[in-house]
Amino acid sequence: AEEAAAGSDCKVSKIYGVAGMIRLLAGSYVLVITSRKDAGSYGASTVYHANSMKFLCCNEAIKHLTSEEKRDEAYFMSLLRIAETTCGLYYSYDRDLTLNLQRASKLAAGRVHKPLWKQADPRFVWNRNLLEELIETKLDEFITPLIQGSFQTEQFTLKDRLVRITLFSRRCNRRLGTRMWRRGANLEGATANFVETEQLVEYEGLTSSFIQVRGSIPLLWEQIVDLSYKPRPSIIEHEEMTKVVERHFHDLSQRYGDTMVIDLTDKAVQQRQMTVCPTFFLLQQGDEGNLSNAFAAEMQNFPDIRYVHFDFHHICGGGNFDNLQVLYDEIEEAIQKQGYFLMNSKGEILLDQSGVVRSNCIDCLDRTNVTQSFLARKSLDSQLQRMGALSSAESISQSDIINDKFKKLWVEHGDELSLEYAGSYALKGDLVRYGRQTLPGLIKDGMSALSRYYLNNFHDGVRQDALDLISGYYTVSKSSSSPFQIIGFESAPYLPVASAIIVGGITVTTFTLSQVGRSAQHLISSIIFAGLTAGVVALVKANGKQLCSRPRLCGLI
Repeated sequence: AEEAAAGSDCKVSKIYGVAGMIRLLAGSYVLVITSRKDAGSYGASTVYHANSMKFLCCNEAIKHLTSEEKRDEAYFMSLLRIAETTCGLYYSYDRDLTLNLQRASKLAAGRVHKPLWKQADPRFVWNRNLLEELIETKLDEFITPLIQGSFQTEQFTLKDRLVRITLFSRRCNRRLGTRMWRRGANLEGATANFVETEQLVEYEGLTSSFIQVRGSIPLLWEQIVDLSYKPRPSIIEHEEMTKVVERHFHDLSQRYGDTMVIDLTDKAVQQRQMTVCPTFFLLQQGDEGNLSNAFAAEMQNFPDIRYVHFDFHHICGGGNFDNLQVLYDEIEEAIQKQGYFLMNSKGEILLDQSGVVRSNCIDCLDRTNVTQSFLARKSLDSQLQRMGALSSAESISQSDIINDKFKKLWVEHGDELSLEYAGSYALKGDLVRYGRQTLPGLIKDGMSALSRYYLNNFHDGVRQDALDLISGYYTVSKSSSSPFQIIGFESAPYLPVASAIIVGGITVTTFTLSQVGRSAQHLISSIIFAGLTAGVVALVKANGKQLCSRPRLCGLI
């Protein structure tokens, strides 16, 4: 609630948490949570979704800046406005949300008396860099760790007893970024779009947890936007490549135990036309296959890690979700061996999950979410059977109501993770919800694909700058060079003009061609306008990378 403070020009606002501070050229800004909603509960603690946030100026001194510094400060402030709109942020006032149930249950009981930021796994604290100044000044009681990901919960009854399912995903901050500007791994082995997903089941005093992870292919590679629908991925040659892969999987084994890799990328070298987009939107699956082959070759250096390739598009072609059973039949024994975590109402551990499945496609969004939901449904049956809610012959798929609630969880979960990384809703949601593709789903996927294309090419460079700024990859100082000192030209002044010429040229060419029969002059005009249009198209294509939105602060890291 807001109200004017009596007798003054000050405005009093209610805030729900302090999410950090950042220093720019003109002073410091504090990030506060201005609205929230109850997202559900994790254990006995309420989980909140941060609906809106705002950076508040603490000690502005912009009048003392030079004209160049004022221009830079305006750009930095525009990045903070973007950061304020970050989606999928969750927090709790009295529980650390960064640790899954199995990890939390094995830590010393005394840790719960520490401030939340000291309990937290720093990998999953979205605002970790923004908290540094508050930590240094020992303002522990004001610090609110935020987790980016997804938190969904549903409940239903089995045998007249309540069952609650919670789907909780935590996004890693070690390679935070947008879809096209953060691909693959860095030299430390941290991958883009790395997400830990926990499926919690509560029934009759028993609580079970099943963990899966996803993450970009852990090689050094990039996919620079260039106005094409699907830019060609490029592997970066580096002497540390095998070490990067080793570091990635060493970290996974230390945290989760035995790791099994499911690679869902395409193998075949061919081109297929997308069924939901115009004919110029072609998927160059041969390029994707080259990346997959490189990944498979690297995995041969690690015989202790099981690598399974499953060509999702080929085997599940035509939207046949049930063909994932082919994959499950191949890995069923290994998944059952890894198991899941189970404890009783006294906190006694009955079962441990001894390993994890790591799934990936190219984006680790659409195909990955469909596959993870399939594996999660298989695990849910096992969890409920072990708890006594189902017999060994029963499955949640036998109840339309329960099955629909489970599918709804995973569809919403996929949409939220996709919005955070790609800026659009997930594709292939129909496969999760219905097990097949529907016409409304095809239309929705087409709109989402177009939205991704626009955002990736014309907006994500600036969004990447915002993430680099708040995550500390770029530090603002008066001694650093201006982000406007770049080589090349910007898309803003050139692309609209080029687009207008192309559209106008096509229109005029089409009109004059329709008049060719009336005079030779129309034929000459058609040739001239067609040549002009083709020239502009060639110019735009040749400068595609320069015309796209690109990060100014850090570029590719």
